[in-house]
Amino acid sequence: MTSPALEDNLGPERDAIYAAFMAAHAGLTESQSHALNARLVLFLANEVGDRARLEALFQSAPAAG
Repeated sequence: MTSPALEDNLGPERDAIYAAFMAAHAGLTESQSHALNARLVLFLANEVGDRARLEALFQSAPAAG
């Protein structure tokens, strides 16, 4: 089974999405950046809305980096 964190669902938009993510952090302090990441995780978790899927992602994320 493929790790859920490694499935590419972004396609050709991945670079633009990464650039937007980085732009959202521009000018923030380290602590502001961490707070933004926490908010983004909660927003995206709400969008996924599937507890089992989220738990699988949370478990696989540390090994994906």
